[in-house]
This record gives sequence, C-alpha cells and structure tokens, in this order.
Amino acid sequence: MKARLFIHAPNIHQGGGAVLLGDLLRATAPEDDVFVTVDERMVLSDEIGRHIKIKRVHPSLSARFMAERWLASAVTADDDVLCFGNLPPIFKLKAKVSVFLQNRYLLDRPGRILKLTLQAKLRWLMERSWLFLCKKNVDRFFVQTPEMSRLANQKMLGNVSLYPFVPDGPQQSRHVVDANDLKKTIDFVYIASGDGHKNHVALLEAWRYLGDENLFPSLSLTLNNESFPALVKQVEDYSAHYKLNIINRGNISHDEVLDLYRHAHALIYPSEFESFGIPLIEARQAGLKVLAPELDYVRDLLDPDQTFDPASPLSIARAVKRCLGIEVPPLELLDATSFLRHLQARGTQ
Repeated sequence: MKARLFIHAPNIHQGGGAVLLGDLLRATAPEDDVFVTVDERMVLSDEIGRHIKIKRVHPSLSARFMAERWLASAVTADDDVLCFGNLPPIFKLKAKVSVFLQNRYLLDRPGRILKLTLQAKLRWLMERSWLFLCKKNVDRFFVQTPEMSRLANQKMLGNVSLYPFVPDGPQQSRHVVDANDLKKTIDFVYIASGDGHKNHVALLEAWRYLGDENLFPSLSLTLNNESFPALVKQVEDYSAHYKLNIINRGNISHDEVLDLYRHAHALIYPSEFESFGIPLIEARQAGLKVLAPELDYVRDLLDPDQTFDPASPLSIARAVKRCLGIEVPPLELLDATSFLRHLQARGTQ
C-alpha cells in the first residue's frame, strides 16, 4: 500500500510560501493519496487535482490547535507528513515528519526583529518557542539555501537537508537585451510585503536621490494597504512631494505578479535578509535584470546584474543609474600639492 501524504500548511495563504505550495500540489500525481490543511484564505488553483483532499483552517489559535489534533488522529505509521509552514507538529505523530523551514526570522539573531511591529514580535516569540520546543517531533528539516542550512545546524535542529525547491520555470542567466525590451513600460518592480526588513524606506530615499538629479525611473510596488497603511502613506507622500514616478499596486495575485514581470525591465530587491527570495528566481526566469544587495542570500541563488549596499540609499541609487546605462564616475582624487595650491589660492571658495 502506497503511503499517504499529509501536507500540513494551516498558516500559508500568501507570498512565496503560497507560490511553492501551489507548485507542490500540482506536482502530485492522480494516483497519490494526498491530504492538505491550508489557511481558509488560501486561493487554490483550478489545476489542483481531485485526488487532493482539502481541509481549510480558520486563522486563529484555537482553530490551529484543532488542526494539530486532527492531524495527530488522522495519520498512521505508514504515512508521510510535510509541515509546510515552518513549524513542527505540536504532538508526536506516528508518521514520518518533515518540516519545510522557510522563515529566517525563526533562526536568525533576535536583533533582526527590531523593525517588526509589536504584534509581529509577539508572533515571532510564540513561533520561535514552538519551533524549538517541538523540534523533537521532527525527523527531518528541509531548507532552501546554504545560509539557512548553516543557521539550522547552528541551532542544532537535527537532521537538516538542503533542497532548493523553486517555482516552476526555466533557470536563466543574466538578462540579455532583446526586442521585447522596447515593449516594456515599467522600469523597476519590487515584489515584497511591507515588513521592516524589506527596506522600503531606503528604496524611497534612493528614488529621492535620483529625483534630485532629474532622473525619474518608474517603480512599481506591491504593498498591502490594510496591512501597512503607514508605509503606503509614506510612499504616497514621497511620490507627491518629490514628483517621483512610484506606483503602489497593492496586494495583487500571483498571476498579476507574473504579468507585472512581463511589463518590467528589472527587479530591484533591497531586502536586508531572506530565507530564500522567490521574486529573485521568478524575475530571472522572466528574463528581467536583477538589482540586489551583495549579501549571501542573493549569491546563494543567482548572479545579479547590479549589486549595492542595502543600508545605503546612495548605493542603491548608483546601482539604478548603472542599470539605466548612466555612468557614475568615481571621485577625482588629488595629491597634497594640489590641495595646498587650492588652499593658498586667492579669491577661491
């Protein structure tokens, strides 16, 4: 008898996790016996096969706990369980249990959470405690990059397997200019939530620097108006006050994200850290140029077209200029003799 597969993802409904979960479900075969628990807000594609039994979970602690109890009662020793939302099962299961660990916040140093809201900090504390208290219930952890593997082993999570599971699509090298570039109407896109580590404020400052030089490249953002009202307001204020060409397209579907790639020249991705960074992969698959920080999580995935210091708006602005084909000459260096002549010259400022 073939083992049943239980995919436990009651906390997945958007972002990169939702993209990968959708790909995973589409990859299952009709003869597979698959059960999946998902957040009730998760939009599942019509391509999902009828062989998959779906259990939707309300996004509350009590409903999550009930889903954990259901999982414990449903599985047998012959089954495989994949916990897809970073967290181990609360109860020790009879089945073989794997956890797909995507959230770097849960492994990284506590200082990383300083930019989070109070609500997000409390959630981090709860989920981090959950991870480490229940890791004994896991047979194997899957991570996607060498950096995440290093962190997981450093935290002694046990059996850690590196598997760079990416969205479906061809792997491409750096962007090659072609005729389609002339049809594109957006200079840069940034596909990201408004969480602090996504670094939107530095990006806005970089666009302000570009505006000071009479450069106004277009930039499309995907910020959820309800989840990040203060940041959305800041984007609107910057755009209006400095006459910047920035459009926030709000919380759009994955299909709309893919359409955005088709109309864009480049992805700019100033995030300070990631466990993976799916937009980097998707943008490269779509043939876009990629501008990203000179950080491990980026180099684990690809060779960007331009790099920058994510903490420096000026560095970001310079990378944008290079991408646009605008030369950024280095500072002209003078010797001590020239300096003294300038110092002693009359009538100079």
